[in-house]
Amino acid sequence: MPLPRLPLNALRAFEAAARHLSFTRAGLELNVTQAAVSHQVKLLEGVLRVPLFRRLPRGLALTEEGEALLPVLTDAFQRIVGTLDRFEDGRLREVLTVGAVGTFVTGWLLLRLPSFHAAHPFVDLRLLTNNNRVDLAGEGLDYAIRFGDGAWHGTDAIRLLDAPLSPLCAPALGRRLREPADLGQEVLLRSYRIDEWTSWFAMAGLPCPAVRGFVFDSSLTMAEAASQGAGVALLPLTMFEHDLRGERLVQPFAVKVTLGAYWLTRLKSRAETRAMNAFRTWLIMELGSVADPAQSICPPNQPKRTLRQAWVVPCCHGSFDEVVHLPVVARPAKCLKAVGARC
Repeated sequence: MPLPRLPLNALRAFEAAARHLSFTRAGLELNVTQAAVSHQVKLLEGVLRVPLFRRLPRGLALTEEGEALLPVLTDAFQRIVGTLDRFEDGRLREVLTVGAVGTFVTGWLLLRLPSFHAAHPFVDLRLLTNNNRVDLAGEGLDYAIRFGDGAWHGTDAIRLLDAPLSPLCAPALGRRLREPADLGQEVLLRSYRIDEWTSWFAMAGLPCPAVRGFVFDSSLTMAEAASQGAGVALLPLTMFEHDLRGERLVQPFAVKVTLGAYWLTRLKSRAETRAMNAFRTWLIMELGSVADPAQSICPPNQPKRTLRQAWVVPCCHGSFDEVVHLPVVARPAKCLKAVGARC
């Protein structure tokens, strides 16, 4: 059905006057006279056949009908303005809503967002941070960047970046740490993933001591606690390079363990838009390359949780039970025992 002819000027005049409860201030906002606003409101009241204001000696008060109409008009005008603002250089800007774990946002993404905007000005990016617990459908997300093993029900996942974990702490605390066993005398800060310290100590060839430190749901908060001397935190090195360079945090030991990666995920039922394609392509280019998880090397019968992109040192004994993650510049062709892993 065709829309009825709407008295748009009258509706705009009423909305402004209702917000200010003043014809004079509404006129100043709309750049018209007080009399013009009053005339338009009377016109609207005539169309609707109801009074919208009670004229008082010292101002205006909304009637019941006016109170019902105001929020509807305010919402409608805000949505119109929001849509018009999305037009830029003759094309419509697309809204892209991305949820991301806060550690990845502050440690990697924020620094690079200006280059994304410069390359794709048509994308209106809405960035929501979280602690790795997201609901793509419930939160209306186009993409979610999260940490884990890439196995989330109903989602497609693209591996972005491995995140090797290593102990980080305040410089003063680090000065009293000589070897990994010394950590047994310190407060070990924990995330909600309970196997991290156990896995790190196993990589260091040591039994894991009792871990009784505080539990955090955010690596950012845990890193801040560590920088203030509250204990030692097991954190993804790549995301805290700035803190390491500034010596707010130090890495007392070189031992690292990789238990997960950062992934770009979306619902399988979500068709990819032009803005989504632009963000995905840009992200992959910024990272340099994206590993295909199917190409990761892992020993037979290894649990899926340990399937990681990494350089895996071949073992002279022909079998091994740990995956060692080393940078490309350090690929020794020797037994895993030589680098501290069990063989």
